Amino acid sequence: MDYFLLILSILLFVFGIIGSVLPALPGPPVSWLGILCLYFVDGIEVSSLALWGSLLLTIVISVLDYIIPAQGTKRFGGSKYGVWGTNIGLIIGILAPIPFGFIIGPFLGALLGELLFDSHNLTRALKAALGSFIGFLASTFLKVIFGLVFLIWGIILIVQKFSTYTLF
Repeated sequence: MDYFLLILSILLFVFGIIGSVLPALPGPPVSWLGILCLYFVDGIEVSSLALWGSLLLTIVISVLDYIIPAQGTKRFGGSKYGVWGTNIGLIIGILAPIPFGFIIGPFLGALLGELLFDSHNLTRALKAALGSFIGFLASTFLKVIFGLVFLIWGIILIVQKFSTYTLF
């Protein structure tokens, strides 16, 4: 059972990193499930505090994933229409069966939201849409770093487990 959990945890770490880039998988929660699997492996020490602390961090990162693109829109001069457009565009982009919809959706949502707010100011609308795109890139970068940290943590735990065994 321990070997099954070890292999499953490594797969979850890898899928967590992939899910940090692709919207079909929720990257940080999948990575956290890898740590949870290691928690149940005999010989691997993950404290309850580390487990629950990492869960809290996972929830924060997951929430920030939705907030950061909207804040990018706002920071680049977008109105609440652009922020709402970003959020709606993100949801539609994830659900739409088009390539890179998760990137195009927030950008177009912010652009359309700003044009609804002020149809005569295309420059402002494009600037807000660019902010949405930059926010998306920032949140993706944050999730990938988070997934890599969990992967490295998991590898360290696994190596520590097997470094106590001798082959001869």
